[in-house]
Amino acid sequence: MRHIAIIGSGPAGYYTAEAAQKKWGEEVRVDIFDRLPVPFGLIRTGVAPDHQSIKGVSRRYEKTASGDNVRFVGNVCVGSDVAIGELQQLYDAVVLATGAPNDRVLGFEGEDLANVFGSAAFVGWYNGHPQFARLDPDLSGRHAVVIGMGNVALDVARILSKTQGEFAGSDIVLHALDALEESNLETITILGRRGPHQIMMTPKELGELMQLERASPHVDPEVLPPLEDDALLEPGLRKSVTLLRDFAAIPQSIHGEKSIAIDFAFFASPVRLLGDDGKVTAVEVERTEVKAGRAVGTGEFTRLPADLVVTCIGYRTSPIEGVPYDERAGKFANDEGRILPGLYCVGWARRGPSGTIGTNRPDGFAIVDLIDDDIGSGNRKRGREGFDELARDRGLDIVTFRDWQEIEKAEIAAARDGSPREKFVDVESMIAARGG
Repeated sequence: MRHIAIIGSGPAGYYTAEAAQKKWGEEVRVDIFDRLPVPFGLIRTGVAPDHQSIKGVSRRYEKTASGDNVRFVGNVCVGSDVAIGELQQLYDAVVLATGAPNDRVLGFEGEDLANVFGSAAFVGWYNGHPQFARLDPDLSGRHAVVIGMGNVALDVARILSKTQGEFAGSDIVLHALDALEESNLETITILGRRGPHQIMMTPKELGELMQLERASPHVDPEVLPPLEDDALLEPGLRKSVTLLRDFAAIPQSIHGEKSIAIDFAFFASPVRLLGDDGKVTAVEVERTEVKAGRAVGTGEFTRLPADLVVTCIGYRTSPIEGVPYDERAGKFANDEGRILPGLYCVGWARRGPSGTIGTNRPDGFAIVDLIDDDIGSGNRKRGREGFDELARDRGLDIVTFRDWQEIEKAEIAAARDGSPREKFVDVESMIAARGG
C-alpha cells in the first residue's frame, strides 16, 4: 500500500490524486490537505465568477474525491497545524500542490498606498476568499488603472465594468456586487510595458469586452504595428491582435454611448505610484519601445490619473519552513518536480504561474510516475491512520469532503435569484454550515 499526502486541493492537487488512482487503483491512499474548509483552490476563488463553464471542471474533481482511497482533509494548515517533516514521516510521498497564491510586488515607490491591490487580493475579494473578503476597495473615484497584459488584467477590467444585470448566472459574492453597483468609475486603463504583439491575452477573453453593456474597449490606432507583421504571429496571438485592431476601429459615436472606457495603454512602463493623504492618485509611466522583445525606456514620462490600482503582474508560491525555495522564480526549488527524498511539487508550485487549468493534468500524471519510480510499492508508513492519530492528539477540527457537500448545499440554498450559490466568505461560517 502506498500512502500519498497532497498539500493543496486545487486543480494540480486533484489531477495528481486522479493520476494516483489510475496508476495504483486500490493500492493507494491519498489525503488531500487544504487550509480552508472548502476544496478546489483557484477554481473557487481565482476563476472569474462570470466564467461558470470553466468552474465546471470541479465536477471532474468530485468524481476523484468520491473514491474511498482519496480523502479531503480541510481546515488543516500545513506548516502550523502539522509540519512538512511530520507528514514525510507518515506518508511515502508528500506532494506540494499549493499553487502560487501571493502577488508579485511592483518593487517601486507608492505600492503601499491605499487602494492599491495585487490581483490575488482583488480577485479574492470579489470571489469571496476568506483572506480577502474584508478588502473593501474604494470604487468612488473615476479612474482605475490595471497593470498587466494578461487574462487576469482582462478579468479585473471586465468585472469592474459590468452592470449588476450582467452578473446574472455568476457566483460573484454579494459584498462585491453591492460595491460594484455603487462604483463611479469612468475609465479603466490597462497598462502594458510592451506592445500589441507581446500581449498574453487570449481571443475569448478579449472578445468579451465587445459585449459589455456600459463599457467599450479603445486602442489607439497609432500604436498598432503594420498589418502585414501579424502574419508572423502564432494563430492564437494573431486572433487577439485582430481583436485589438477591431477595438481601434470602433467609431467614436459608439464610445460616446458607453459610460465606461476601457483604454489599452501600450508601451507604458509604470515607474512609481503617486498619492495624496496616503491614497493613490496617479501612476507615473515611462514611454517604452520594444527591442529584441524587451521593453526599453525612452526617458519620456507621463502621469495617468488613478483612484484605484490593481496589479496583475504574476504570482509567487508561499514558502514553507523546511522546504527549499527559489526566491528569484517564486516557486519551490525542484528538479522536474523532485524537491527532496519523498517530497515533490506539482502545478504552479513546481513550474511557476504558467499554463492553463488543463496544463496541470499532465503535470500531475508525470509527478505520479516519478513517485512510482522512487517508492515502488510503498515503505510501510502509517499514512492516513497515523495522521488521524496526530490530529486527535492536537485537537484538529478536520473538514471532510462530505462536510464540504453540506457547506455547498447551504451556499446553494442561500443563492440570490439567478446565482448558482452565495459563498460563505469566512471560515467560521463554512464550518458552522457543515452541520452535525
